[in-house]
Amino acid sequence: MLTEKVAETPTPTPHHAPPAGSLDDLICYFEGAWVPMRDAKVSIMTHAFMYGTATFEGIRAYWNEEQATLYGLKLREHVERIRQSCRILLMKDVPSVDVLTGLIVETIRRNGFRQDAYIRPSFYKSTKAIGVRLHDLDNQLSIVALPFGNYIDTEAGVRVMTSSWRRNADDALPARGKIAGGYVNMAFQKSEAELNGFDEAIVLTAGGHVNEASAANLFVVRDGVALTPPVSDDLLEGVTRKALMEMLANEGIPVQTRSIDRSELYVADEILLCGTGVQVSPVIEVDHRPVGSGEIGPISRLIRDRYFDAVRGRLPEYRHWLTPIE
Repeated sequence: MLTEKVAETPTPTPHHAPPAGSLDDLICYFEGAWVPMRDAKVSIMTHAFMYGTATFEGIRAYWNEEQATLYGLKLREHVERIRQSCRILLMKDVPSVDVLTGLIVETIRRNGFRQDAYIRPSFYKSTKAIGVRLHDLDNQLSIVALPFGNYIDTEAGVRVMTSSWRRNADDALPARGKIAGGYVNMAFQKSEAELNGFDEAIVLTAGGHVNEASAANLFVVRDGVALTPPVSDDLLEGVTRKALMEMLANEGIPVQTRSIDRSELYVADEILLCGTGVQVSPVIEVDHRPVGSGEIGPISRLIRDRYFDAVRGRLPEYRHWLTPIE
């Protein structure tokens, strides 16, 4: 809750993250060494701090109590994407996929989590300098890992509004790169939604097409077909989006990639948000209009439940998504 709301306004779902004071003893990878998080510090003159010249990935690891195993989800896919973002940001000397994946696994392992966790590797422009640019700057790597629960409520369904803030176009700020400074755009959208009593924002492109949520991709179900916007509509090329396309196909549900109009949200049978943070979150209301019956639809429920079984290692057909963390 950022502000008080009148009694009849529903309260948005809070973010579930550990309090800041509990993070100090966690082990992170920082500029070439594993150190307690309290010792991982950068100067306020660091270029990334001053100008947002950094890129990151959000990765989840899921604890399976019965198997006593922590599974990293889609590690290599996230590593491949952050390396692409580094190319966009003119970053050099980026570790290979194998090396970077190994650093992430070791960071998780050193913390000994026996619960769900969130991992954030970040490459950032580390030179202490004034001046907006990408070239002639050094870059460094940090990796943090921390316990983490649900970003929004995946059980009851979420309520969304169409944000008045449009998504930045790819030719203004590359949408397919997870660029730290670009997330101010998402922050405007998310706060607008939460301060108006909703859980999440739906964002439109400059041309008026449905883009995604503030930090999640989406699927719209109409007449048994799952629709999702194309990456050419200024989308982040979502790792979870791609996983759900695989799962939908395996369940015999057709997937069609095409531009989606705002009004299609109002006549959709189901809407589903997906991403590392939101995981798989069915939408039950958009702009004060119920989605379908106003309850979680059958396809959304099926995919959500199958997804959570898959990420915890309960479905053999999706073991290729997972990396066991010893």
